[in-house]
Amino acid sequence: MLMILLFHIVLSLHANVAFSSHCTTKTASKTFERCTTLPTQQASLAWSFHPHNATLDLAFFGSFISPSGWVGWGINPISPEMTGTRALITFPDPNSGQIVLLPYILDPTVKLQKNSLLSRPLDIHVLSSSVTLYGGRMATIYDGATIQIYTTLKVPTNKTKIHFVWNRGLYVQGYSPTLHPTTLNDLSSIITIDVLSGTSAKSSTDPRTLKIVHGILNAISWGILLPIGVVTARYLRHIQAIGPTWFYAHAGIQILAVFLGTVGFSIGIKLGELSPGRVFGLHRKLAFAAFCLGWLQTLALLFRPKTTHKFRKYWKSYHHFVGYACVLLGVINVFQGFEIMGEDTSYAKLAYCLYLSTLLGVCIALEVNSWVIFCRRSKEEKLRREGIFGDTYDKGSASITRG
Repeated sequence: MLMILLFHIVLSLHANVAFSSHCTTKTASKTFERCTTLPTQQASLAWSFHPHNATLDLAFFGSFISPSGWVGWGINPISPEMTGTRALITFPDPNSGQIVLLPYILDPTVKLQKNSLLSRPLDIHVLSSSVTLYGGRMATIYDGATIQIYTTLKVPTNKTKIHFVWNRGLYVQGYSPTLHPTTLNDLSSIITIDVLSGTSAKSSTDPRTLKIVHGILNAISWGILLPIGVVTARYLRHIQAIGPTWFYAHAGIQILAVFLGTVGFSIGIKLGELSPGRVFGLHRKLAFAAFCLGWLQTLALLFRPKTTHKFRKYWKSYHHFVGYACVLLGVINVFQGFEIMGEDTSYAKLAYCLYLSTLLGVCIALEVNSWVIFCRRSKEEKLRREGIFGDTYDKGSASITRG
């Protein structure tokens, strides 16, 4: 069951970052020299680079996710990130309904959502730009409509590696595009391409791989191993045949879970540094709480009093409360992670729900069995005590009679 769950998680997350469309060098109005399929949002890019005058002809192909949404594409002249991007964004004019294409500069205040995104002239040399809906002038915007943004610009001399950024959103307020979705797919729309050779390189700050590793590690540690460790301690400790083996199994599973969870937590901190304008408040708070409780549980093993110590019962109460709280927070945060990564309807989430349902069913069966055994042993103990008293009385009576 565990291997099946991991397979579905990896497969589902990988599907999100896989290329999902094919590029083309031919459009209705122009033919380009090269093209590439962009890694997210079913987008692609075609271009022709002219070294003799350092001009670049581009065609960006994207799609709307809402009839009132926007699609944008741009270049970051400094680094491969959203902040600092010089973008051309297209959307339906709120007054006429016609498609418009306006320039925007994505400064840090916009990313931190301190200011609205307002159109202003670009400080890069754009020679021409235009936008076309796939299907010509008679085409209309609908969910999934394809858009083509054409641009010709001058690039700095001897600079052929260009940082491209693209994205899309659900709606526009006036002429101000609103924040795009923040799923894994939407936060990974950055690529660096050498327009002369056609080669591309993943950005060093591209968090896509880190997010996949972060999600998998935390799902395994907080969402899978910790609950198994709790079940091991609760239902195996009463089996006398295995002796103290249950304790070593319980401690080993929990220590492994906390170790993997710490690695996943550290990656999450790094992801936060890479995206200072994207703070998932609830997910972050739950992660900190689970991390602290997990290490409190681990360190509590060093102060575990002996069974005969008078503080043993207080330690057990603390250990149970913190342990169950840690498991509960971890499971809730796994579901938060599915939501953040856009996996709400994925097979990975379905597999995890099946795992939890199976584990819950096993726990119910073991709990019922434990109570049955407890009641049977209590009854046998009672009968044994009564039997001992009866035998003693009978032996005493027989002695008196013989005397």
